[in-house]
Amino acid sequence: MKLRVLGAVCAALALTLVGCSEKAKSSDAGDGGGKGGVKTGEGVTDSVIRLGALTDMTGVYASLGKSVTQAQQLWVKQTNAAGGICDRKIELTVRDHGYDPQKAVAGYTELEPKVLGFVQFIGSPFVAAVEQRIDGQDKGLVLPQAWSANLVGSKYIRVIGATYDVETINAIDYLLAEKRIAKGDRIGHVYFEGDYGENALAGSKYAAKQAGLTVVEQKIKPTDNDMTAQVSALKQAGVKAVVVSAGPRQAASLVGVAAATGLKVPVIGNNSAYAPQLLATQAGPALMKDYYVAASTLPIGDPGAGPAKLSKEYAAAYPKDGLDNGVIAGYTAADLYGDALKKACAAKDLTREGIDKALLTITDFGGDFGVSHDFSDPAAPSTRESVIMKPDDGTPGGLKVVRPAQAAAAAESFTVK
Repeated sequence: MKLRVLGAVCAALALTLVGCSEKAKSSDAGDGGGKGGVKTGEGVTDSVIRLGALTDMTGVYASLGKSVTQAQQLWVKQTNAAGGICDRKIELTVRDHGYDPQKAVAGYTELEPKVLGFVQFIGSPFVAAVEQRIDGQDKGLVLPQAWSANLVGSKYIRVIGATYDVETINAIDYLLAEKRIAKGDRIGHVYFEGDYGENALAGSKYAAKQAGLTVVEQKIKPTDNDMTAQVSALKQAGVKAVVVSAGPRQAASLVGVAAATGLKVPVIGNNSAYAPQLLATQAGPALMKDYYVAASTLPIGDPGAGPAKLSKEYAAAYPKDGLDNGVIAGYTAADLYGDALKKACAAKDLTREGIDKALLTITDFGGDFGVSHDFSDPAAPSTRESVIMKPDDGTPGGLKVVRPAQAAAAAESFTVK
């Protein structure tokens, strides 16, 4: 069932936000007959296409949010230097919500009337909080940096990659294929309460059922940073492996505490459960020993053509900042939006409806980064494949591939809902 929390969020905001009850209109929306005979609407004028980004620069995903945002700003700079799109320059307006639900919804409410759509929105619960508004009245394309299956099915919120449940199935399949776990074993799953973690848990339960495993659950909050109690419970339960669907801090604590207390089992995380900055912490050696990450893209340090080119361009633009997979996530989302804009321009329709229609025609995107995505069916993930990676402090971005992109048989048979 879809997560529907908009009413609760609006109540929490004490009904102070314009947009929870009715949509505000842009003052500079086009009149339907713009330059070159192209139809325009919210966020588009004869000279500018305005996009929004709702990110986390100060909360649990601060490192991810920074690299995602800077990669998208790099894409904007490159696109505008090449002449823009449809004879218009791209403008990106960024708001930091700090992984706070009130700030996230406030940011969406502020920017929605002013932009064509959103090239970034970090946080599955926050996207879900405005999902009814997006689907029912706003209809501006949103490309979230979130992979919850609760977001699949919307024509306007399009997840780039395997959803958390599918990704988790692929992660467990890797442990099975490597004979790190086997039928009859118990596996632990440490997960955030709410949309992200519970969607990942659905995947681990399905994979466990298919493989004859038992899942030992440990639910945590995003504010929980010490995993000592969880490791103790999992050790007592006799788990042979652990899945973590949380943030980088929680993953580092989990792996570090496990190593210190003698829980010598593999740990594998979802794509947002890692940041290369962790390798400089006390947990670094343990992470490099037996921690793994699943994602729907090659790592930024991979020698393949796509990551190599982007890492060079990003390093030139931001020489003081390190590389991580947020760079690829941000840049590919912006590039996908750009492809939709170009197709909509060719159809002479830069309205929100025109962009949504254009995205449905994109069926082979992102191959340079290891996985091809198909956006023709809003009811399906853009891919069911995952790349499995391992932390490595000798690789730019701190990850190396240990299994190339593939979809487990269980991931193919799983019904995303």
